[in-house]
Amino acid sequence: MRAVLFSLAGCLSWLSCSSGTSTPTLLNVSFDPTRELYDDVNAAFSQKWQREHGSAVTLRQSHGGSGKQARAVLDGLEADVVTLALSLDIDVLATQAQLLPVDWQGRLPDHSAPFSSTIVFLVRAGNPKAIHDWGDLSRAGIAVIAPNPKTSGGARLVTLAAWDHARRSGPAVDDAERDARAAAFLTRLYRNVPVLDTGARAAATTFAERGIGDVLVSWESDARLLLARPDIGKDLELVMPSSSIRADLPVAVIDKNVDLHGTRAIAEAYVAFLYSPEAQAIAARHHYRPTNPEILAGSVFPDVAQRSVDEIAGSWREAQQRFFDDGGVFDQIFLDVARASR
Repeated sequence: MRAVLFSLAGCLSWLSCSSGTSTPTLLNVSFDPTRELYDDVNAAFSQKWQREHGSAVTLRQSHGGSGKQARAVLDGLEADVVTLALSLDIDVLATQAQLLPVDWQGRLPDHSAPFSSTIVFLVRAGNPKAIHDWGDLSRAGIAVIAPNPKTSGGARLVTLAAWDHARRSGPAVDDAERDARAAAFLTRLYRNVPVLDTGARAAATTFAERGIGDVLVSWESDARLLLARPDIGKDLELVMPSSSIRADLPVAVIDKNVDLHGTRAIAEAYVAFLYSPEAQAIAARHHYRPTNPEILAGSVFPDVAQRSVDEIAGSWREAQQRFFDDGGVFDQIFLDVARASR
């Protein structure tokens, strides 16, 4: 027994020394369109950490629809940091699992959103279907490619932007009539969607690589990334609608996991780095709108009138309850679409 105990003590001592010298690993759980962005951000942060601390750090990424990624973290994916499409998806981690404080947005500047984006259209070269604004997406004979709002944060932004545009178009009537007009428009729009992919990147692949659809309703970053590809960019064209939605992209340290992993210092340095001029410039190169006003002013982004989620729906929590929870506006619209297709 004494020999076994001495042997076990030796193993524990070796593990302790090994863990002290091993390379720490940080997992960033993010949403679909940010793969290329965080490839470059991670390389820059790793170099900075090495210079300042004389030690390496391993950075891993996980990507998918924002809602699905939040669910994965709830179900046990041990993210050190989350960089998701919606603040609501991070709120869920705070309220349902207590993985971080409910006031997490106050821990970093700009409500913990170092970048923003918006929703745009991508069409075939020459715009053969003459698609210029939201109203064109509901015309007969137009095939619209968009992801599923039940699993994709970007799709929820698409739905809210389309709803807002329709609601504010046409004659000034009471709220009930505006809502009815917007619901009818969304029903016609989603009737034109042949497939609902689970995430924004999957929808981009369906449109650009599989050649399905007349228009992709997409993150600005994904649309511009596709335009920059030499194999397919020449066959596509960007269309800026007359109005869209401002998508603030939140980030947060997951307290419970970083304390478990011993990675708090690295995780906090990582999210702070996202506000640095270096990371802000990387974001601009990947077609995300930086919050740094000087870097934003030096970047080329098309003008588009943007309304916030708060302006459209009151808050993300109210938008989720009204539009995307079971039995909400989207479910009612989808049921109408299904009935019409029978």
